[in-house]
Amino acid sequence: MRWSKAFIPTLKETPSDAEVPSHQLMLRAGMIRQLMAGAYTYLPIGYRSLRKIEQIVREEMDKAGALEMFMPAIQPIELFHRTGRKEAFGNVLIDFEITRRDHKVHMALGPTHEEVVTDLMAKHINSYRQLPLTVYQIQTKFRNEERPRFGVLRTSEFLMKDAYSFGASVEDLNAAYDAMYAAYCRIFTRCGLEYIPVEAESGPIGGDASHEFMAPAGNGEDTIVRCGGCGYAANLERAETGRKTPSIATSSDAAAMEQVSTPNAGSIEQVSKMLKLPATQFIKTLIYVADGTPVAVLVRGDHEANEGKIRRALGVTSLELASPQVIEEVTGAPVGFAGPVGIKCRVIADHDIPLISNAVTGANVADAHLTGVNVGRDYQLDTTFDLRDAADADPCPRCEGTLNAVHGIEVGHVFKLGTKYSESLDARFLDESEQRHAIIMGCYGIGVTRVLAALAETRHDENGLNWPITVAPYEVVVAPLNAKDEEVTAAAEKIYAELQAAGVDVILDDRDVRPGFKFKDIELIGIPLRIVVGGRGLKEGVAEVKWRNDAEPQNVPLDTVVAQVANMVQEARQSLNG
Repeated sequence: MRWSKAFIPTLKETPSDAEVPSHQLMLRAGMIRQLMAGAYTYLPIGYRSLRKIEQIVREEMDKAGALEMFMPAIQPIELFHRTGRKEAFGNVLIDFEITRRDHKVHMALGPTHEEVVTDLMAKHINSYRQLPLTVYQIQTKFRNEERPRFGVLRTSEFLMKDAYSFGASVEDLNAAYDAMYAAYCRIFTRCGLEYIPVEAESGPIGGDASHEFMAPAGNGEDTIVRCGGCGYAANLERAETGRKTPSIATSSDAAAMEQVSTPNAGSIEQVSKMLKLPATQFIKTLIYVADGTPVAVLVRGDHEANEGKIRRALGVTSLELASPQVIEEVTGAPVGFAGPVGIKCRVIADHDIPLISNAVTGANVADAHLTGVNVGRDYQLDTTFDLRDAADADPCPRCEGTLNAVHGIEVGHVFKLGTKYSESLDARFLDESEQRHAIIMGCYGIGVTRVLAALAETRHDENGLNWPITVAPYEVVVAPLNAKDEEVTAAAEKIYAELQAAGVDVILDDRDVRPGFKFKDIELIGIPLRIVVGGRGLKEGVAEVKWRNDAEPQNVPLDTVVAQVANMVQEARQSLNG
């Protein structure tokens, strides 16, 4: 490709509405342009990088034994009703009606394809002899993001690789899961992306076990906790702490319990200011409805309750915050004044709760709180649980180390689905004894566009992007210093043609502009390897060769520059591809 014939509309200034480095630099480098909130056009060099990531994904999925297919983006809404995900997705699901002849057809744009692929397999899989099977596709997905932001990191339309495994046994599922997990590690390594596999919640996808693949990034929207000692890592929804049940006994310095008036102060922040006490002295009492039964959950005032942990501690499938009516039934007071003393429902508590002596709690009376509340005397606990979000300096649940929190960008997710979808959509098989069973499923997603954005977010400097060679829009740029000098142009053209013949992905910057202007564009776009031809070097029979990250170029004889650069490119590829 010749730069003069390419469409690379670089920008000198950072767009005012671009919030994070990846968004700013991908706009400035001419890789993307916004059509509307949550929707972007990938310009030629952006699409080149995207396709390279896509090809790496495809190669590793094929190597892992998955079969590529392609499913429709439009899906009948009836499938989502059958699995219960119409309600689970809520407003995120883009659903609509169209008129066909004389009737309405209700459909959705696919946010993912569990329903479609399970319905397909329900119609074609009938025997254990057809299993196990893993299929995948690379396809556009659609989700109505309430707050599309950060460029292509969070959009309403994005490219995703989604794979689905179907097996006759848990052993089949585990084998497929392990194969996909290993493939993901190879994919992200080949893309040059730093990643951390973390334990995760399954969310609206459902299922029994899952891992997320996170790219550590200061602007990441997800929080990861990890241990530097043993390598334990989990997202905030799933992360355990190594805390244990403490001694549950009334403090030896327990003060008298007193009721204090707190008019119009229903939040911990408001009462903390009124009583001039820190939030750590408060017990936050949250009322949930668990499988239809009210339950009070106690966490320290400065902590956030973790609903996944609460669900697991209670052993329930359904958990939601109680309505104001239910709260008043079990506390006798409006929202904001609940406390464990005298409450009329089951109470469970986080490990930190018995450690708070002389606590402040709601009084179960409107506009009132209690001070001097102590376990054992004023309310009872048999045991405690890990019920809150993990935080910095919490003990590791796997070793003697401590946890630290970092931000990350989710780029992939693998799930053990079990039979959630096969039961709902009647995808069954006959075993060796002619008995029917639900197919056991797994699902495995990679945000292809997110990988591109995560690389841009984590691999840049003050001059621009810094792509790994495997996903860079071009591996090498040949830059003649003076496009009007026939000798310079001839030498650059020769190097360009021979590199193409050697299988190097190269662009010739044949623009008639100042060298400094060329170099700024080259660094902004992030092309890994630059060859400069002209000036004193040409007279001396050398070209300047410089890696994007090197401080200084090296002079290479013109008669060996193609072989040497081709070798450098090959070694760089191998360092990532293995």
